[in-house]
Amino acid sequence: MKQKSSKGPSWCGSRQRRALHTPYDAKIAEYAHRGHLVPPRAILKNAGHIAGIRESGLVNIAVLDHVAEHIRAGMTTADVDRLVFEKTKELGGVPAPLGYRGFPKSTCTSINEEVCHGIPSEEITLKDGDIVNVDVSTIYKGYFSDSSRMFCIGTVNAEKRRLVDVARECVERGLAEVKPWGFLGDMGQAVHDCARAHGYTVVREVGGHGVGLKFHEEPFVSYVTKRGTDMLLVPGMIFTIEPMINMGRAAITLDKANGWTIRTEDGLPSAQWEIMVLVTEDGHEVLAY
Repeated sequence: MKQKSSKGPSWCGSRQRRALHTPYDAKIAEYAHRGHLVPPRAILKNAGHIAGIRESGLVNIAVLDHVAEHIRAGMTTADVDRLVFEKTKELGGVPAPLGYRGFPKSTCTSINEEVCHGIPSEEITLKDGDIVNVDVSTIYKGYFSDSSRMFCIGTVNAEKRRLVDVARECVERGLAEVKPWGFLGDMGQAVHDCARAHGYTVVREVGGHGVGLKFHEEPFVSYVTKRGTDMLLVPGMIFTIEPMINMGRAAITLDKANGWTIRTEDGLPSAQWEIMVLVTEDGHEVLAY
């Protein structure tokens, strides 16, 4: 269903003529007039913002590269958290998750059936055969970046490895749909179609988000949407593509004890890769992977 944004100034100026603030205002206003959901001006980044977010993304990538060099069986997830904290600080950044809405650690480590928001702990040791998502988010010079990777620990069975590979393919299929004057639903359907073609399901309740000037901005990024629907893609938008792909059913459950960790309801594994992407005038640019 096409919707109009309820936040921020109107693009179409139906009650009064408004000054144009970007090169795209007239075109965006036309889409809004036709009933499409359009991005509020506040989430469209200018050249200065993009340069700063790009720098933050480079730090985020370097931290994940550092994790990739050191992660192994026998480490605790608290060890992984320390890798993230120390490397982020060394590079002049701040881990964005630390203290965010009370989150106690610098990264999320989600193992096997944990869909997302796994909390690092001295009591949790990575074992041969595990798959783990390490989600890194960085504040650098006031700008935010966010991406995650899957890691296969030791010898991982073929079923889990296939899930990890397909989850990455889903991201790449979605990324191919990111271009100006398309829709988030184009990307969402590409992700969903890819997962279903391989016999997997996609988590509905948790998705991606805008990012850059804040940790979480509009829009909410779903992967169960349809082509031609959801928010219009406009140059200057930055958001994450991070579908959570389940081996079994899509249903999830929240750990009530810690209030953060989400797991598959059926106990089967889940996998997720996260990238941060900028919509450009002629396509897109990946700012963190």
